[in-house]
Amino acid sequence: LEPVPGKAVGYLARPPLEPSFIAPVVLGDEPIGATYRGTYLRIELPPGRHELRGFAGDSGSIRLDTRAGEIYYVQHNTYGYRTFAGSSFGLVDPVWGQKIVRSGQIAGLIIR
Repeated sequence: LEPVPGKAVGYLARPPLEPSFIAPVVLGDEPIGATYRGTYLRIELPPGRHELRGFAGDSGSIRLDTRAGEIYYVQHNTYGYRTFAGSSFGLVDPVWGQKIVRSGQIAGLIIR
């Protein structure tokens, strides 16, 4: 849960009581991995505007305006059926975000 000099850090976290759907995620136009129940992605980014969104038919998304040296926590929730999962994304306060991350397992490290 440490910042990176010259970059912004984002944690995309799924709470442990989420449905068990696999939820692929896109950063900008590039697939970066997926979240699962009780997991998170750590994303190190250049400062600026970035969009996280669901993959294919999943229309959930969030835009973040990030600054170097800052840490952002985004809660990723899913809903739907086994053959189709939708997402919602929400920026959460650092106390709640750290709690979700610390209770989860890392699903990927993305460095841009």
